[in-house]
Parts: sequence; structure tokens; C-alpha cells
Amino acid sequence: MAVTDEAIEKIKDMIVTGALRPGDRLPREGELAAELGLSRNSLREAVRALSLIRILDVRQGDGTYVTSLDPPLLLEALSFVVDFHRDDTVLDFLAVRRILEPAATAMAATRIDEQQLDALEAQLDELGDDPSVEELVACDLEFHRGVVRGCGNSVLCSLLDGLSGPTARARIWRGLTQEDAVARTLREHRAILAALRDRDAEAARSWATVHIASVEQWLRSSL
Repeated sequence: MAVTDEAIEKIKDMIVTGALRPGDRLPREGELAAELGLSRNSLREAVRALSLIRILDVRQGDGTYVTSLDPPLLLEALSFVVDFHRDDTVLDFLAVRRILEPAATAMAATRIDEQQLDALEAQLDELGDDPSVEELVACDLEFHRGVVRGCGNSVLCSLLDGLSGPTARARIWRGLTQEDAVARTLREHRAILAALRDRDAEAARSWATVHIASVEQWLRSSL
């Protein structure tokens, strides 16, 4: 494993220093192994590991390339890792969301365009006033994804997208057990949208904080 780690670090260094850029094809395996002072086997293991986290793209019969290294691609690995969370860490994920998502929502208030706002409103209108819990949670995920996308920061958007999965089950549980959860969620979505329409960053931040904190508060009292 130590030899494979060394191989990973050497390839990483080539990318970080600019010797290999996004979209570049790596030298042939034998040439690269000799250049880096590695065995072919350790190089092969390093390439396999880096392809799993979307740093490299192995194209059968064509060679190995550096990917685009765009944040959404690289942060796919985060979504995969957080799927292994334990139930007792859900509050930790909610706490991170409560830090990041209000900031992203405030940013969106000054950056989101009218077409994106119209799409969010149409999404809420289509959901209606009496959705099932499953429909509400699916809409909730898409609504927040759309709001965060409006902030224009692809790193923040990808981070929050990766963090949203572990809290989905808690939101379904809340919807099934808390009497006013569905109506409250719908009201808070409308309030967030209204703040975005008004280009009021602080109101958008406040409503996003209230929205996430209400789930967190309910979950703390239920555990």
C-alpha cells in the first residue's frame, strides 16, 4: 500500500504542478513508470485509485486521461462516502448544512436569475398544498438544490448536494410523525422564495436557517 501511495502522490504532483493538465493524456504505462521510478504494478494500482475519485479517466483501448477536474466531478466522491454515514451522525450533517446553506441562499438572493426563480415557483405550485411526505421530501431536495445552484458557486453547490442525502430519511420521518411538518415546510419554502424575489439576502439567509434548524431541533427532541 505504501508503494501505491507513493505512486498516487507522484501522479498528483504532476497534476498540481501543471505537468499534466485537465484533458491531458498520460504517457504510456511503461514510459510513465520509468519516468517516476515506479513499478508498473504500483502505477496501475495508483491509476485505478485515482480513476475511482474522478481524477483520472481510463478509456479502454485509448489510454488514461486527466479529467476536467471540475468541482462537481471531483465531489462525486463525497456523495459516495457520506452514504456510509451512521444514523447517529445525521445531526452532524444537519449542523454542517445549517452553516453552509444559509450562506449559499444569501448569495443566491443577489445572483439567481428570474428564469431560475420562475422554475422554483413552478415547482412549488406543481407540488400543491397537500402533497404526500415522499413527494414533499423529493421536492425539498430539488428546491434547495435549485436555490443553491442560483448562488453561482459550483463548489458550494456540489458540497451541499453531497451532504443532503443523509438528512433525507430524517426529513421523511419528521413528515410522518410531526403534525404540522408538511404545512410548515411549504410555508418556509414560500418564504425563502419571496426573499429571493425581493433580492433580500439577509431575509433569505434567515429563512434558510429557520428551515434547517427546525428539522434539526425536531430531530434532537426525537432521539
